[in-house]
Amino acid sequence: MSKTARCKAKSDGLVSTIQYWQMKQHHIRAYAVHCLTASGIVPAAFAVMEIASLDCDPRIVFIWLLLATLIDAIDGPLARRFHVKRYASSIDGRTIDDLLDYLTFAFIPLLLVWRMGWMPIGFGWTVVFAMAASLFGFAHVDAKDEANGFFRGFPSFWNAYAVYAGIFSTLVSPWLTAITLWTLAGLTVAPIWMIYPNLAPNKWKRVVMGGAVLWTLSMLALLWDFPHPPIPLLVLSMTYPTFYAVLSWHLRRSSV
Repeated sequence: MSKTARCKAKSDGLVSTIQYWQMKQHHIRAYAVHCLTASGIVPAAFAVMEIASLDCDPRIVFIWLLLATLIDAIDGPLARRFHVKRYASSIDGRTIDDLLDYLTFAFIPLLLVWRMGWMPIGFGWTVVFAMAASLFGFAHVDAKDEANGFFRGFPSFWNAYAVYAGIFSTLVSPWLTAITLWTLAGLTVAPIWMIYPNLAPNKWKRVVMGGAVLWTLSMLALLWDFPHPPIPLLVLSMTYPTFYAVLSWHLRRSSV
């Protein structure tokens, strides 16, 4: 073999080695995203343990659920960035995400509403209707319209609802908690469309995501004096959900 041929063979081997390790890095990153998604089971488990404790503190449950929500908020963009469907195709990240979303956005917060007695006496068991509605909502074939950036139905934000449920049942009446729950359960399976925050139109994405951050901070502030927060703070915290609902209606109407 000539010197030129040997140099070419070494060069080709080096290129192949570099390409191999680059591919390995893609796989490692993609599977790391799956691990991040799956890590949501940790705060979910601790939230259930707190609910099961004799002296359950709902604020601790909310903190665990918030951590799960933060994980859920970042794993989607990372999954798209690192192409997990291509480089970690043996694991269906969507299935993991859906299972954890149901637990942390629906089942656990609704279980907390029942556990804390925030529903009218004799009607606590009706949280099962909301749990079932969320099951059908998650399982609907059109649950997410990712092309246009929408969820179908009330997007099962029961973790946020539970915060308000504790406040409403204390400051107003458990019946307000119940009526709100039954209404939202119906809207969960209704053919309405709500903005998918991570996929909101570019024109509105910063507003939607920035508003979501401010809303989260306001919810944390509500927990400081939970379940007796200052009324102005309570009203302020409800401005974003109102904006979100109105904007969802407007954008969906404009897209059809």
